[in-house]
Amino acid sequence: MHERIIILDFGSQYTQLIARRIREAGVYSEIHPCTIGVEDVAAKQPHGLVLSGGPCSIYDDEAPQLDPRFLDLTRPDGAPVPVLGICYGLQAMAHLAGGGVERADRREFGRARIQVVGRGNGHADLFANVPDESTVWMSHGDHLTELPDGYEVIARTENAPVAAVKSHDAPHYGVQFHPEVVHTDFGRQILENFAYEVCGCHGDWTPASFIEEQTQAIREQVGDRHVILGLSGGVDSSVAAALIDRAIGDQLHCIFVNNGVLRKGEWTQVQDTFRGHFHMDLHAVDATGRFLDNLDGVVDPEEKRTIIGNTFIDVFEQETGRITEELGHRPAFLAQGTLYPDVIESVSFKGPSATIKTHHNVGGLPEQLDFELIEPFRELFKDEVRAIGRLLDVPEPIVGRHPFPGPGLAIRILGAVTPERLRLVREADAIFINELRANDLYDEVWQAFAVLLPVQTVGVMGDERTYENVCALRAVTSVDGMTADWAQLPHDFLGHVANRIVNEVPGINRAVYDISSKPPATIEWE
Repeated sequence: MHERIIILDFGSQYTQLIARRIREAGVYSEIHPCTIGVEDVAAKQPHGLVLSGGPCSIYDDEAPQLDPRFLDLTRPDGAPVPVLGICYGLQAMAHLAGGGVERADRREFGRARIQVVGRGNGHADLFANVPDESTVWMSHGDHLTELPDGYEVIARTENAPVAAVKSHDAPHYGVQFHPEVVHTDFGRQILENFAYEVCGCHGDWTPASFIEEQTQAIREQVGDRHVILGLSGGVDSSVAAALIDRAIGDQLHCIFVNNGVLRKGEWTQVQDTFRGHFHMDLHAVDATGRFLDNLDGVVDPEEKRTIIGNTFIDVFEQETGRITEELGHRPAFLAQGTLYPDVIESVSFKGPSATIKTHHNVGGLPEQLDFELIEPFRELFKDEVRAIGRLLDVPEPIVGRHPFPGPGLAIRILGAVTPERLRLVREADAIFINELRANDLYDEVWQAFAVLLPVQTVGVMGDERTYENVCALRAVTSVDGMTADWAQLPHDFLGHVANRIVNEVPGINRAVYDISSKPPATIEWE
């Protein structure tokens, strides 16, 4: 069993970042709703407990409350389990201990400068190697007005006399700011201090150890049976295929469907990689005509998604039938590249989301297909999957590629999907991506792509009037895709890309650059 830090989610938008920061320190962490039973957490034998922030006031009627027994958890050796409360987590912990929490005169949101109190007296281990006057990120409406008995202040800011606290009687800490966000200069150091200095962890969570453990687990689960996997060419399904192939070899059968809305060269690239590089049993099905016929005349983006998903299921079922005939029996397992954020979303303390995202690498396959599931990455974040993919020798053009939506280019064409409009957006997108790579900008952005707009504009080319299509370029920076800012790419670079697109893609005479952030916009246009 790995060293483990449990995070109780009180509804913060940053909860996933806490888990990622702790894992980056080499310590396994997992998120559970704050409503999880104390006995369930105790059974996991955690080395530490983190209480996340949240949007509520501790006094709201429907505010989630902290079970006081969480503050009395012990390890198998009888030592108390350390606790770190962040923002609302601090307030919930202090409220239970008899402290005062009140609505602040004004909400504090943004950067502040921290001063560590009592450094060197043994009480500032949470702030080891964190310099005074470093920046922390505040985001709260309530604050502590009275410390619980046995607590002391260990850090303050100009506007927050209680920026961090520690209990004298137990290894319980709290911070009013958010160490998990990038705006807190030494936030990663603070969480690492909690894991190592306070919880006593040593760091045994590595991509290499994960590969070895999952390889053995998959072999034991599958035995001499067979597995099918819907391969999209994206990061998640590609790395899952590489890991499962390492475990069971030719017992894995990958199905790659050309839905007609792939990126330029993707149909060939995926086959070359998984047949040539990995020598896998890859069943490539070109169903372009079938998908485009079903999309004919469809404009609504949600209808596009539904049609593409349903058509994929039909094609996948047919190919599964062919594999069954070849083997003489039906494969027992379906492998998916499900990631931890998908799992977290479905167990939020607020209840499952109204619409859980279908996993684009398998097109949202229905339960009636009746397979046992293999989901090796359901405890991992995207960046961890990339690290594992590199160790498994998945080529960088695949393991490092930007996210790509399940409906593909169909939702990067605003309006009807036609072969000609696909040609336009595919060629424009390829120029943009190739130029990002050539100028060492590809890895500087989270996602970049071209969008074909449903308008035409007047232009002049070769002294002749044109009336052709408009292409929008979109590039964003982000940590996890939950929020994003538009990428401030060099103007001369954008001018060069636009010039290439207009000159090399007949049918496009104008290019524009999207400078919207998320929120209020989304990353994709549809």
